[in-house]
Amino acid sequence: MTLEVEAPGGVPQYDEWIDKLLTYIERIHGMDNFFNKYIDVIVQWVSTYSLKIVAAILVMIIGNWISHKISKIFAKLLEKNKVDVTLVGFLSNIIYYGLIIMVMIAAAGQLGINTTSFLTIVGAAGLAVGLALKDSLSNFAAGVMLILFRPFKVADVVNAGGVVGKVESINIFNTILNTPDNQRVIVPNNNITSGVITNITANPTRRVDLVVGISYADNIGDAKTILKSILDSDSRILKDPVPTIAVSELGDSSVNLVVRPWVKTSEYWDVYFSLTETIKTTFDEKGISIPFPQRDVHIFNEK
Repeated sequence: MTLEVEAPGGVPQYDEWIDKLLTYIERIHGMDNFFNKYIDVIVQWVSTYSLKIVAAILVMIIGNWISHKISKIFAKLLEKNKVDVTLVGFLSNIIYYGLIIMVMIAAAGQLGINTTSFLTIVGAAGLAVGLALKDSLSNFAAGVMLILFRPFKVADVVNAGGVVGKVESINIFNTILNTPDNQRVIVPNNNITSGVITNITANPTRRVDLVVGISYADNIGDAKTILKSILDSDSRILKDPVPTIAVSELGDSSVNLVVRPWVKTSEYWDVYFSLTETIKTTFDEKGISIPFPQRDVHIFNEK
């Protein structure tokens, strides 16, 4: 008895199965040739460029090590010169990544890659980024100048960028000030370096400048004696430099005297307000008048 397998239509499938099997074998053989072809290409490429690959890898490894060492040495030099910690970290990172880019370009050159066009692209990209971030870069450069040259430090009271306040922090792009009425103002660093910077508390002593007016009818010598006794009785006023009491102006309605004692910077405003009040009350007690602006009007009757 013979066993025969039939298709749904009753036709034997042996020839069709054989054809499919041969087709699969041909496809596998074709794929095998394809892979063999590219494996040969890869092997040939590796054998040709193996030394260049090794050289590129060595350049990357050694270059990375040297870049890391140079950035650390630079950071230590900045720390010895007492540069701000924020700026030290920022600049050392910039140096490290800049050196790494140079190392990558050198490694690419070892592989035979033309780096001229790459450098052109990097330069063009750097120019575009620089133009886009012009304001930010100017603030960054100003921040570097502030931290390096230190015209003021944290906790100083300054007049900078049109703002008077106590310095809370000096950042790379801006400086934060607290005003006397306790407002926090963030000033771009470029605004500070492009104008006049007044460090109010930089020096340990300050001079209090007061102008006191007396009547033309009052005795100047008596007024100066009273002012001197007021200054001598205040322990906050320094003996050296000697306070100045002098006539500065013959005004329209008064004889103006300048009173210029020296005090500790931290006590400036306390002394200023205290002296102003004491001078007024003492003059009232001693009969020295502080005139206000007045004008005499003379009327003539014409016939």
